[in-house]
Amino acid sequence: MTQRRRIQRLIGSLLLVAAAGVGGGEATADSGTDGRSGGSAAEPEVRPLGHIVPVPASVAPAGEPYSLTRHTRIGVDDARPETRELGRYLAGLLRPATGFPLPVVDDRAARGGIRLRLSPGDTELGDEGYRLRSAPDGLTLTARAPAGLFRGVQTLRQQLPSAVERKSVQNGPWKIAGGTITDTPRYAYRGAMLDVSRHFFTVDEVKRYIDQLALYKVNTLHLHLSDDQGWRIAVDSWPRLTTYGGSTEVGGGPGGFYTKAQYQEIVRYAASRYQEVVPEIDMPGHTNAALASYPELNCDGVAPPLYTGTKVGFSSLCAPKAVTYDFVDDVIRELAALTPGRYLHIGGDEAHSTSHADYVAFMDKVQPVVAKYGKKVIGWHQLTGATPAEGALVQFWGLDRTPAAEKERVAAAARAGTGLILSPADRTYLDMKYTKDTRLGLAWAGYVEVRRSYDWNPAAYLPGAPADAVRGVEAPLWTETLATTDDLDVMAFPRLPGIAELGWSPAATHDWDTYKFRLADQAPRFDALDIDYYRSPEVPWPAE
Repeated sequence: MTQRRRIQRLIGSLLLVAAAGVGGGEATADSGTDGRSGGSAAEPEVRPLGHIVPVPASVAPAGEPYSLTRHTRIGVDDARPETRELGRYLAGLLRPATGFPLPVVDDRAARGGIRLRLSPGDTELGDEGYRLRSAPDGLTLTARAPAGLFRGVQTLRQQLPSAVERKSVQNGPWKIAGGTITDTPRYAYRGAMLDVSRHFFTVDEVKRYIDQLALYKVNTLHLHLSDDQGWRIAVDSWPRLTTYGGSTEVGGGPGGFYTKAQYQEIVRYAASRYQEVVPEIDMPGHTNAALASYPELNCDGVAPPLYTGTKVGFSSLCAPKAVTYDFVDDVIRELAALTPGRYLHIGGDEAHSTSHADYVAFMDKVQPVVAKYGKKVIGWHQLTGATPAEGALVQFWGLDRTPAAEKERVAAAARAGTGLILSPADRTYLDMKYTKDTRLGLAWAGYVEVRRSYDWNPAAYLPGAPADAVRGVEAPLWTETLATTDDLDVMAFPRLPGIAELGWSPAATHDWDTYKFRLADQAPRFDALDIDYYRSPEVPWPAE
């Protein structure tokens, strides 16, 4: 966090404490407070039902609110380990700020409490939908599958005051407005990409980002694990990829890499937040770290030096060499064995140093290797310059101004059955500067203010592409200029929640003029979670 933001938040906290001491009254017996106040002074005691991000599909307010107290129990089906684990997760979220014990018990012992129920017969809820019913006599969260319960828990926590996110005991009361929310996602694929190659981020830093994504119902974490500046995943059969290729980063820092055990720790943690990890090994371009590690991967047999700059398009695996495909087979085999998810991303963008014929030949050989090890291909949209494999997804990162012929090539692939992930750089790239005055980030795709990142329709974005070809959206966060978690925060927030809403909420709910108020309402939650963020002048933020 910047020093300026730390000072602002300290002043804000002191003002809240002062306000609480002037005619503030005493905390209730059930508030579980140590006398400190949290959240925003303007935050209502009961948040309007459904006034959250992403906005739910259906909201029906009714009756009085449900009150969380020190007597509340969390009821689960003891016969289902998933619901017990979700109950523990919910209790872990709520205990620090409320100070309540919140025991996790069998559903029958949770009268008047919070109940988490799986209902396989509720097929209309799908794999990730849920129903939340809140009334004075209890709160029930129902889903057809565990992922739906997890998404519903995120709604539940956002319906509570933002102070619930703090790690020390705060003032109550803790109320959830009465009524029913019924919610299902618009798209099955709702992703965020983190580039750990340009700058390396530790396991704990990646876990922190996973938790931020979870709050906004993102279900896919795309990890960009290799690039010109660093190779970040251990490959036993090619050890110098990490010991040498992973030894630096942009600007010449120490770099780093994940051991196989560390990568599996990230995968497990993401799975506990119902996120699927999609690992990316970018090729045949963006490969200088590999080329520097193994000279035989170069057509001339000479290894280039390690690279710590930010240019693109200058590197390429040697497509005509047989050893290239031995290398690719080994890397994909080892990475696929570590990754339980369905997909493996093979990059394919900005291969300017590879001839078109070599590019096509390379992709024709590499895509079957992905299938051989039980995964489906994802590639950047340049993959449509070859022939995408059956079941492949292509990720479009072009701009509004991308040439029509290039867009049509992607749309034609979509019409032929290739699925689309939409990540237009001038809408979803979280590393783009907000304005010319933004300290961090790049501007090659233009400036991307908060409204621009939100105010577009994925289903109608790519001319000529069938709406049903769109599998979802993804927000990439490239790290040429981002070296710390504070850097990630201020570039991802507040744009990430809006892109998450594009992926989750029904098209009919899409409206900037109402969204900007719900986004502004997230500010105290960002503060409580210690998320630095850009206070866009387009958003009516609460006073600090």
